[in-house]
Amino acid sequence: MIEVKDLKKSFEDKAILKGISTYFEPGKTNLVIGTSGSGKTVFVKCLVGLLQPTSGSVFYDGIEFTALSNREKKQIRTKIGMLFQGSALFDSMTVEENVMFPLNMFTNLTAKEKLNRVNFCLERVNLVGANKKFPGEISGGMMKRVGIARAIVLNPKYLFCDEPNSGLDPQTSLRIDDLLSDITHEYQMITIINTHDMNSVMGMGEKVVFLHQGYKEWEGSSQEILHTDNELLYNFIFASEFLKQLRKGITNSTPLIKPDK
Repeated sequence: MIEVKDLKKSFEDKAILKGISTYFEPGKTNLVIGTSGSGKTVFVKCLVGLLQPTSGSVFYDGIEFTALSNREKKQIRTKIGMLFQGSALFDSMTVEENVMFPLNMFTNLTAKEKLNRVNFCLERVNLVGANKKFPGEISGGMMKRVGIARAIVLNPKYLFCDEPNSGLDPQTSLRIDDLLSDITHEYQMITIINTHDMNSVMGMGEKVVFLHQGYKEWEGSSQEILHTDNELLYNFIFASEFLKQLRKGITNSTPLIKPDK
């Protein structure tokens, strides 16, 4: 479990995170949402150690990560997989070389063992036979799947994803969501996803943490969102009149636009 206790982060005199406490369990898709400037990116960066909190603590399975030295943090970081917003693939490397990169950096496996692991991960994300292709030769959705393969190649306990559906069409986004959900449950990882995609929130949000102006405004499941009385969350999720009417279950009986007489 990842546990967050009273996390605060300021830059000079500007407070970004204002005392966030929550937890994330294994085998669940945990989504962090909020408007631009809500603090969700800073929050996730504090969780993985890219930023040091001003105060508060982050615990990984009972170990206070925020109190460790940089050298001690590296031991936990080897158990963390990262999927970046733009996939962050190396253009000069093939798909196989991109996925193998963490294995070269952090393991002493033989060349054959590394290749077997790469092929296993590529098969897991439905990219069999794409080994020798370069990023410029594949679609955006395939690049995301390569990014996922690279993120799980070290068999991480914790998986962090930054806007995994950014720039993808709706159908491809659903496939990425299904893939992330499947591997989370299959490997019992703690998956934390920073997203603006409301389809992801409603489709795979087993736990949703809603940040607003640096505070944890609300947390719960996607099913609980449907019945929320939190006005800020309601207005964020159901931003359009169509979604508001859809939530009320009246879109089939009441037209959104009155027909001309």
